[in-house]
Amino acid sequence: MKTKTLLAVLAHPDDESFGMGGTLALYALRGVDVYLVCATRGEAGEADAEHLKGFSSVAELRESELRCAAGILGLKGVFFLGYRDSGMPGAVANHHPQALIRHSVEDVAGRVVKYIRELKPNVVLTFDPIGGYRHPDHIHIHQATTLAFKRANDPGFYPEAGSPFAPQALYYHTIPHTFLKAAVFLLRLFGKDPRKFGKNGDIDLVSIAEVNFPVHARINIRPVWTKKEQASACHSSQGGRSNARGWRGLLARLFAGEETFMRAYPPVEGKRIIRDLFLF
Repeated sequence: MKTKTLLAVLAHPDDESFGMGGTLALYALRGVDVYLVCATRGEAGEADAEHLKGFSSVAELRESELRCAAGILGLKGVFFLGYRDSGMPGAVANHHPQALIRHSVEDVAGRVVKYIRELKPNVVLTFDPIGGYRHPDHIHIHQATTLAFKRANDPGFYPEAGSPFAPQALYYHTIPHTFLKAAVFLLRLFGKDPRKFGKNGDIDLVSIAEVNFPVHARINIRPVWTKKEQASACHSSQGGRSNARGWRGLLARLFAGEETFMRAYPPVEGKRIIRDLFLF
């Protein structure tokens, strides 16, 4: 039988581990060919001098961290689209000519569709419509991947990107609503403002927690939780090691058992919960 193939299309190094790392590791462990397309090299991420030792740039550092994580997760291949990290809204990085958000959704989809046609995945994964926490790059790559998925079998859509191919399913990774509500509660309990979350205080967890996407798939990642932790630790410049401590560590332990997804295609009938992304 032909080996199953899964393709994740994300925005920055660390997205693959912090978010859906358990799912990627689980399917790789099961013998699925798991690939990652990463839109940028995370150039807008902050990194202190200690982490930058031996690296010529933040991009070089973060690519190295990603390849460390990919090895632990068992990814068969990692590919970059060649755009630049746009940063959060209002950041100077928004205006760089190579910033992902400065390129049209259709142009980005043209690069994504090349990998869909080349790798021929059964299943494609990307962010939910608000990109998890409203990062502009996450939203942009969500839109581009959705378009690429829909048009991958259209011979008139970027014909130079390869022969038409139709993947079977498209899923959006979601942050569990209960997790977000618990995060808001714990932040307040620890005396922190959940409307100013993150290193730069630019993530409003309260407004994010008000969005409640449907959950169509719940993936049990307990067998690979250690792999997810180890892959996350590779991203030490982005706090990958500190996520296991304090209120974050508490939340991680409470919600360590599964990762959730909404299915964009094919449509899910009724309220059925899928336990395997390859069961359509």
